Amino acid sequence: MLTKRQNLLECIRGGNPDRYVNQYEALGLIMASPLSDYSHKETDHYIIDAWGCYQMQIEGQPGLFPMHDMEHRVITDITEWRDQVKIPGSVDDPAFWEPIAARAEAIDRNEQFVCSAIIPGIFERVHHLCEITEALVNFYEEPEEMHALIDEIVEWELRLAEAHIKYVKPDALFHHDDWGTQISTFMAPEMFEEFLLEPYKQVYGYYKDHGVELIVHHSDSFGETLVPYMIDMGIDIWQGTLRSSNDIPKLVDTYGGKIAFMGGIESQIIDKPDWTEDEVREEVERALSEIGRTTGFIPCLTAGLNDSGYPGVYDAVSRVIDECSRRDFA
Repeated sequence: MLTKRQNLLECIRGGNPDRYVNQYEALGLIMASPLSDYSHKETDHYIIDAWGCYQMQIEGQPGLFPMHDMEHRVITDITEWRDQVKIPGSVDDPAFWEPIAARAEAIDRNEQFVCSAIIPGIFERVHHLCEITEALVNFYEEPEEMHALIDEIVEWELRLAEAHIKYVKPDALFHHDDWGTQISTFMAPEMFEEFLLEPYKQVYGYYKDHGVELIVHHSDSFGETLVPYMIDMGIDIWQGTLRSSNDIPKLVDTYGGKIAFMGGIESQIIDKPDWTEDEVREEVERALSEIGRTTGFIPCLTAGLNDSGYPGVYDAVSRVIDECSRRDFA
């Protein structure tokens, strides 16, 4: 029987996996970022990160949402961003990284990839600072300022990458950056290429140049028009691939061996307060049946990270995938 790590490599490289890769099982995720101040989370339900961005918990919703009223917005005028943005400095703090390095060392690298997890990504950092609509307008109206802002974000990403390489010593990277909605990308492919292709080639190239074997990028969205750029950036797995708006079988057949697709099990359908085992089973079975691929595709909830918004959903999905493996690989 292949290890989880071996099975994933067989799957994404078009080899001979002996079962479905079950969600994030092959990734030993190391969540480590010195970015956020959580002191207000329990009392006021928000955090402030090192860029000055406020993120709020909304009752009944998983995750955090940026606070973009004018009182809390960081960039109110993109032409003045240099005066408004607090760019974080060095993150090479041994006291911060020591327990994180110990967690990484405890992972069996024969069984799993030691996987640094970076959240948010470059585009998300831009709209966390600006507000999403303002950010999209700024790409059109102030392209030079947006390029300059992105350059600073990339410099920060590279400093963070250096710390992860030094202390975590990852052999995989999980990087979060949502690039679209359920039905469209946020930007036309040409604009995406202009603003994000080279920055990500710098960041992902740095990780690859320093021994990271696997780049996993999360964007739970429509994104099939961006796949050629993902390949050019060095992405090995696109996690979050929606089945409802992306033609996953066609993507696997077209790009197999260059990039793999991880998702297909729609979080928006089953990750909810009143979920049931029957609904989970139906969604997993439907995804595996419709996609019909055992290589180039990893069945997984489309939302990022090895968890679910509501307790029990992620584990229920994993149980059904294991059952389907016993049936489909018999």
